[in-house]
Amino acid sequence: MKRENVHGSQLVLIIIALMASLLLAALDSTIVSTAMKTIVNELQGVEYYAWPFTVFMLCSTVIIPISGGLADIFGRKPIFLIGVFTFLIGSAFCGISHSMTWLILFRGIQGLGGGIITTSVFTIVADLFPPQLRGKYMGIVTSVFGLSSIIGPLIGGLITDYMNWRWIFFINIPVGAVAVLMIILFMPNFKAEGRPSKIDISGTVFIVLTLVPMLLAFSLAGSAYPWGSIQVIGMLIFSAVMLVFFVIIESRAQNPIIPMSFFKKRSIWITLIVAFLSSAVMFAAIVYIPYYVQGILGTSATTSGAVTIPMTIALMITSNIVGVFASNRVRSFRFLTVISFVVSAVGALLLSAMGVGSSYLNVIIYMVIFGAGIGITLPITGANVQNAAPIEQLASATGTTQFFRTIGSTVGSALFGTIMASSMITGFRSLDLTGVPAGIQASLTNPQVITDTGALGAILSQTPPDKAGLVSAAIGGAKNVLLSGIHNVFIFCVIMCIVGVGFSIFFKGAPLKIVHLSQPKEHNAEPEDSPEAAE
Repeated sequence: MKRENVHGSQLVLIIIALMASLLLAALDSTIVSTAMKTIVNELQGVEYYAWPFTVFMLCSTVIIPISGGLADIFGRKPIFLIGVFTFLIGSAFCGISHSMTWLILFRGIQGLGGGIITTSVFTIVADLFPPQLRGKYMGIVTSVFGLSSIIGPLIGGLITDYMNWRWIFFINIPVGAVAVLMIILFMPNFKAEGRPSKIDISGTVFIVLTLVPMLLAFSLAGSAYPWGSIQVIGMLIFSAVMLVFFVIIESRAQNPIIPMSFFKKRSIWITLIVAFLSSAVMFAAIVYIPYYVQGILGTSATTSGAVTIPMTIALMITSNIVGVFASNRVRSFRFLTVISFVVSAVGALLLSAMGVGSSYLNVIIYMVIFGAGIGITLPITGANVQNAAPIEQLASATGTTQFFRTIGSTVGSALFGTIMASSMITGFRSLDLTGVPAGIQASLTNPQVITDTGALGAILSQTPPDKAGLVSAAIGGAKNVLLSGIHNVFIFCVIMCIVGVGFSIFFKGAPLKIVHLSQPKEHNAEPEDSPEAAE
């Protein structure tokens, strides 16, 4: 690839535009989640509460590998601009939606734009910086995701309370417009040289046919349909058949979306598994620790939402430190990935041991440990796949990494939700409600009631004095049912981390393609198959 001479203020402006665009895409989910209750009430679509998130995730995941392949053909700039424009158009129409049907449709358009933005940003960072500096800047850019999880709920709450929920979408437009202008004016069109310009239409069709039913199955299993239902099993079987056809087509394609050669390199396919596992276990903490803090410790929704901030800060710190360190020490990648899963396993084990009497401080300390472990892998996975892939397939490699991270979150969400649901079903069936008034018994087997301090207070205030002790004991038992489910979720996280350690032992750090900053030409420091390159 021809490396453009980008430096000084031009480089700074490009990085600002990239991070602003990525922040828009990353913020969208956290902001919308805060306002969704207000949105569904106004649009009268509470039964479709989860669909704006599901559709956004579905469309984002499907477009990620496709946009990576297109960026290698047509260059980063036009694909990135298409992504931003698509995201802004989706935002504008989301803001003027007057029914849940239209909101869901336009959230899908937003998701397409968000997926393109995410892949494009990390690819462009790889274009801007030589491999020996890439890890550092990958860590900096990755911090955007942590920042979004901290400020997203706050911004969403402020806009919903003091303005109107529609401004959650409208606010994207001026920020995105400035980013677009800066990209148009200052960013060159990085483009892979030597890659065929033919679009892999067959591969595009079959990857959509593979991903859509699979993602729908994992999103709906355990909630809309049982895991063993004909709908879920049918979608998974159809997805598996389409995957076989996709692999066959990509193996023969002149210009594949996801080159099958990636999975012949240990430095790539093990890295993708690491990205998958780390994203899956991270999802458990993001979802179930706030659930624990609110439902078991009895804190407010605001406090429970803020509990993940220390974990996010720890994740950002380790991500940036490792990004700087790993840029110059590729031989440390294997050791660092092992350490990452070991530390994460320790954090998950501590989180699984939390009880009714655990303090809020205990939770924060355990989450910091957990987050610090996860943060180690973030810059390593992106940088290692980019180093291992041929330069003409850089965008495809970046898209594939983001794709595996997203799939990890999706599959993790489904698995953890199933573990939690099955634990609660078993626990509530065995809950002793002897002597508890019949009108209260149903409430004490409802997780939404058990996690609502106000609702529990109302139940106790309406309980006859002679039954107060029995009801209090039943509430304690119901909370232990929730606690058991959370315990099982984090024990499963420990198991996944142990699996991650097993794969990390065979992790292979790809050699840096050293670039002498005074010269545009790249060359490999060491052949990948040499003993020196194998750590």
